[in-house]
Amino acid sequence: MNILLFGKTGQVGWELQRSLAPLGNVIAVDVHSTEYCGDFSNPEGVAETVRRIKPEVIVNAAAHTAVDKAESERDFAQLLNATSVEAIAKEAEKLGAWLIHYSTDYVFPGDGDKPWQETDSTAPLNVYGETKLAGEIAVQTYCTKHLIFRTSWVYAGKGNNFAKTMLRLAKDREELSIINDQVGAPTGAELLADCTAHAITTARRDPRVSGLYHLVASGTTTWFDYANLVFSEAKQAGLILAVNKTNPVPTSSYPTPARRPSNSRLDTSKFQAAFGLTLPAWEMGVKRMLTELFSAANN
Repeated sequence: MNILLFGKTGQVGWELQRSLAPLGNVIAVDVHSTEYCGDFSNPEGVAETVRRIKPEVIVNAAAHTAVDKAESERDFAQLLNATSVEAIAKEAEKLGAWLIHYSTDYVFPGDGDKPWQETDSTAPLNVYGETKLAGEIAVQTYCTKHLIFRTSWVYAGKGNNFAKTMLRLAKDREELSIINDQVGAPTGAELLADCTAHAITTARRDPRVSGLYHLVASGTTTWFDYANLVFSEAKQAGLILAVNKTNPVPTSSYPTPARRPSNSRLDTSKFQAAFGLTLPAWEMGVKRMLTELFSAANN
């Protein structure tokens, strides 16, 4: 089986190269690829890549994810998050291929305190959310066999993430103010990749699972509590941090070009039922990622 992976060097794409390998022959591309076009600013180019490879499964981990920059470059975000996705979806349909696509809780208005369900009305707060919603609609409209996974608060050991930023600041500053009125579930790229591989295997056996799902780790936290867990784990691991006081502050303390949701909770019961998986608590993945970080720092 040929599996075409777009966005191979992103956080999720990197983990997908590992998780998809046992399923078949993975052809992984990104914006810098030369043999095949993986550049989402070129919709015809990525469509041609699908036509040439003729994969049975396409996994799209490419996106415009710079939430604040998207506010000032709407057309570019639309091109990457919707126009090229539509081009790929149309080619996937011609091949009868499965298309796996990732979306975000940012398609919702981000208010309230209940976990969002797949059937809840969408109303994005910002350009990023609007363009990701357009991408979802393109996949649903043009490709019969699809899996769309909405996720949130994604992190990985590779590249930058919230925990690394907090640790860097905590080494120099005695006091930190951290947002405490946004709620979500930190979700590891590793978990997303492993769940995707399992879902593909299930979907090829039972196409009725085609559809839209919410996929995040279990439980919820705030950025403030997330940071305090990071500091606690770091100190237990013997890291020397300057920080000795953390202050919970509202989102309004850190104005950004793009509005952020206060409620990023996602209800994953549909995913767990369809694919027979129990999603682990968010702390498990974060602690494992931190252990790897601390281990690398000590070597």
